Amino acid sequence: MVFGISYSDDINKAMRIIREALEEDERVLKEPEPMIVVGELGDSSVDLYVRPWTKSADLWSTRFALNKDIKERFDREGITIPFPQRDVHVFQTDKSAD
Repeated sequence: MVFGISYSDDINKAMRIIREALEEDERVLKEPEPMIVVGELGDSSVDLYVRPWTKSADLWSTRFALNKDIKERFDREGITIPFPQRDVHVFQTDKSAD
């Protein structure tokens, strides 16, 4: 799983929020321990890679529930999930110089 957060957000806080969500979901196995790391510094976000372990039968339901839960937790805690943006600069030229 990948969760992108804003460069201005607190990485440790975001990782704590994710860890709490994983610990509270009974489908996530304690062993092997879930992995939460800074996986990439992207163009628009710091990407946190999350690898929880679960029983095969619980894979998709756990993944979908965690996506929703972590997004809601981020919203409550002020962690931003950014989206790509472009700044456009418009320069006006002096037409009388032509």
